[in-house]
Amino acid sequence: MRAAIPDTVKTDAGQLSGTTQGGIRVFKGIPFAAAPVGPLRWREPQPVAKWDGVRKADAYGHACVQNNAKQRFPVNSAVDLPDSPGMSEDCLYLNVWTNANNANAKLPVMFWIYGGAYTEGAGHMPAQDGVTLAKKGAVVVTFNYRLGPFGFYSHPELDAESGHNASGNQAMLDTIAALKWVQANIANFGGDPKNVTVFGESAGAVMSAVVVGSPLGKGLINRAISESGAYSGLAVARMPTRQQIYNPAPRGGGRAGGGGRPGGPGAGPEPAPLPTALVDLRALSTEEVQRRMRGQGMIVDGYVIPEDFNLTFASGRQNAVDVLVGSNKDEGGFQGPPRPVTLAQFEQQVRQQYGDLADEFLKASGAKTDEEATAAAGNAFRDGIHHHERLYADQMAKTGKKAWLYFFTKGAPPAPGQRAQGAVHAGEIKYVFNTLGNPRIYPDNSDPAVVGKDPEDLKIADQMSSYWVNFAKTGDPNGKGLPPWPAFKNKESGQAMVLGPAATPPTIALMTVYDKQYEKNILTPLKTVPATK
Repeated sequence: MRAAIPDTVKTDAGQLSGTTQGGIRVFKGIPFAAAPVGPLRWREPQPVAKWDGVRKADAYGHACVQNNAKQRFPVNSAVDLPDSPGMSEDCLYLNVWTNANNANAKLPVMFWIYGGAYTEGAGHMPAQDGVTLAKKGAVVVTFNYRLGPFGFYSHPELDAESGHNASGNQAMLDTIAALKWVQANIANFGGDPKNVTVFGESAGAVMSAVVVGSPLGKGLINRAISESGAYSGLAVARMPTRQQIYNPAPRGGGRAGGGGRPGGPGAGPEPAPLPTALVDLRALSTEEVQRRMRGQGMIVDGYVIPEDFNLTFASGRQNAVDVLVGSNKDEGGFQGPPRPVTLAQFEQQVRQQYGDLADEFLKASGAKTDEEATAAAGNAFRDGIHHHERLYADQMAKTGKKAWLYFFTKGAPPAPGQRAQGAVHAGEIKYVFNTLGNPRIYPDNSDPAVVGKDPEDLKIADQMSSYWVNFAKTGDPNGKGLPPWPAFKNKESGQAMVLGPAATPPTIALMTVYDKQYEKNILTPLKTVPATK
């Protein structure tokens, strides 16, 4: 029998020495690009310097710069756990888990993009540990991308030096660079560079779909998974443009230039104005950038995102790959119980928002009492996310590729002193990775000590992790011993696969109204008035 992946593995930059975790070979803290510091701050990732000898890959690299949340529940698991690595702008590292028997195993590759509203997270968070997925037959890769003002910042001088007349999506360029590293190196870890699945949650789900839409993603992936988010955000919306970033619409009350905090009684003197020249901005300390500047989020930059992806996906110009997408039953559960509204108040809100579609929306909502109106209003966040995922699945099915839609329903027991949230936003991650006993990711407030031993939770985690790995292997999540999951053919008839306790996903009738509103308010205006970049 041929030996397993050796402790020392060759990459295009040098040799690496890994470690073993749960019987799985793990390589941590692998640099995939040069440190984006000094003159490389805000630049597109540059090649990593080669090294001599064998580099130890037995510890995670720095997390990208972000805010601590030590007083929050749960804390920021990227930087606030006892064994979290430190933060630094030098943070472009990735990690690999492999159970391959040899370097020619050609196992499917699962490339994870973490969420965190583009402002927090890292590839080493315990909830996304790759051991179980590796044991089920995938080579798992996690990585870090720049966050906040380091990862989402546009500037005219950056446009000029880029060579593409574009700037602002540095985090996506980090993602592309890491995927290129996978293409160049993953075969030496037993992975198949011709069978790569990118998957992510929330902001990571958006970024996963952006890889599908971007011309830079062509040839880098074969499949994509988006959990609670898609190409234009969580719910469908027009994508901001670079032109809008440079020329923001006036807002009442003024704004704090460069993210500085407005003064007030006892607040002390106003901070010095933020520099405008790129050389001076690069001279700011890491702490000053994080404190005084703000990331703009994903934008139409003319390079990574050439046009509003609502147009790209509606017209079928995206990269044709298999997709598995979905949302959670209680996405907004972390926000607390829904605010009570009367039926009359609900109807008034609907008429203001939906205009000539209001009657159709009200009928589809089924709300006939104050209690039902409160529930319908409280589900708006969830329904918007579900609609985006359903639309995404439909658009990808039209390219002739496989599409699968889910509705996750398992609410995990809360930690002591916390209220039950249901199947909350980010709550599915610990089931996908089958890491129920590990610290969870905000805003999931489940109790790892309870969830990690509950038979029902363990069963669902085993099923979901198997579905995800099966999809990565073949483009079809179905497999031996798993409940049958029907493919999503089109939005007119397709319903989501319920993952967890029985529940009713948002109805086709309700989603049809969302479709009409989307066509009216987003797609038609984009088609008639091209967005500036």
